[in-house]
Amino acid sequence: MLIARLVVGLLLFSAVVCFAFSIATGQPRWRRLGIVIMKWTLIAGLAFFGVLILERLALLL
Repeated sequence: MLIARLVVGLLLFSAVVCFAFSIATGQPRWRRLGIVIMKWTLIAGLAFFGVLILERLALLL
């Protein structure tokens, strides 16, 4: 659980850093990279919560 939170937190932090680089340099490459990192962060977060929900459902059955 702690590792998953750490990974999602680091991914969010890296996306924010990429967006800051995009603003500072004006290069669209950093914005694209930030969007890709944000997309994978959302996918990882949804997968993590999906596993938690399935775990709770298994306990109910």
